[in-house]
Amino acid sequence: MQTTTQKSAAESPPMQPARAKAPEAATVPVADPLAALHVNAASGLTRAEVDTRRKEHGFNEVAEHKPHPVLVFLGKFWGLSAWMLEIIMVLSAVLRKYPDLAVVGTLLVVNAVVSFLQEHRAAGVVAALRRRLQVSARVLREANWQLIPARELVPGDILRVRPGDIVPADVQLLTGALTLDQSALTGESQDADKAPSTVLPSGAIVRRGEGNGVVLRTGAKTSLGRTTELVQLARPKLHIDAVVAKIVRWLFLVVGVLLGLVVFMALLRGTPLLEMLPLVLILFMSAIPLSLPVLFSVSMAVGSIELAKRGVLVTRLSAAEDAATMDVLCVDKTGTITLNQLAVTGVFPLEPATEADVLFAGALASQAANQDPIDLAFLAAAQERHIFDGRPAVTPVSFAPFDAQNRRTEAVTEQSGQRLRVMKGAVETIARPVDSSLRHWSR
Repeated sequence: MQTTTQKSAAESPPMQPARAKAPEAATVPVADPLAALHVNAASGLTRAEVDTRRKEHGFNEVAEHKPHPVLVFLGKFWGLSAWMLEIIMVLSAVLRKYPDLAVVGTLLVVNAVVSFLQEHRAAGVVAALRRRLQVSARVLREANWQLIPARELVPGDILRVRPGDIVPADVQLLTGALTLDQSALTGESQDADKAPSTVLPSGAIVRRGEGNGVVLRTGAKTSLGRTTELVQLARPKLHIDAVVAKIVRWLFLVVGVLLGLVVFMALLRGTPLLEMLPLVLILFMSAIPLSLPVLFSVSMAVGSIELAKRGVLVTRLSAAEDAATMDVLCVDKTGTITLNQLAVTGVFPLEPATEADVLFAGALASQAANQDPIDLAFLAAAQERHIFDGRPAVTPVSFAPFDAQNRRTEAVTEQSGQRLRVMKGAVETIARPVDSSLRHWSR
């Protein structure tokens, strides 16, 4: 199958004048991607073709929606909390209460500056991390393999992926066979096997195998790019915002009722309404906690600094308080919010085997070099419980990693002159009869 694929790739016609359009579906493979993208797998794209496609599709990145810093700073003066202080400032200016105007204005500005500087600092750290974590890609262009930044990829590029690589775009595999870690996308801790003609989603990590593929989609059109774009557009209402808004609404209600009574009494007594402005200012100054917004901003800024010391980067001040008030978190996948590490929490052996026998067999049928989560879990449990202490030395003979077809990991070892065949995997697979000439431990 691989020979046929390579032959057809080598015979693919060169780039035609027609415009190459990247497929739109995020995970659907293309029947003939080389013809659809007008690329020759033996030579790749030319510099002119790359420039043309970059003008059409842009760089391989999700454009950040960054508002102007001035607009962000001015936005700190908008909202219920800011409106409270601004109303007091207007009344103070009308009544020429300049000390009150200065105090309230200072509180308003301090609140805006503290919030803006903290969020700006966090945004700068995130930008610096992105620059340091730039991914490179091996690309075939003008019949030469070269290493380029992943952001410069365009649809139609011929890409080479190897173990440890992060798939930088949606790529359709042309030759080779791979095993991918897609936990960042799907939350599944089990690796996925990929054969030729399947799509490698952007953001996945290559665990095993090598192969060549053609880039189908880049930037926001990829499976990971669409998710990233949705996250950027999301503007959920945080808990702290709801709490402050509720407090302010009640304060406005109290002040509104009191002002209604004042206006009603003024109309009954025939008092001019302008003479009631000092009383209105007093009501606002006494009923509204002027330092409330500043206290929230300062306290959350101090909290974000403490979280930063523990490796947590807070990009929005109110997010820290929102996470602190969380009681229950419901998710359908855990790979994206955990370390993607498994652990053996309990063993239920079948007689006459013991718990130590099960862990011994599971560790023998595991290999640390594969970095498989299940293998690492068995090896860690065996080491933690000293399973190999006091046992005769074991010599490995052969090892067969997990295969999606037989759904098991198998190893043959020798111990004290006796050959052991151990397996771990799906129950229905392990339960099948095996060669009785070999001892068989299973889980």
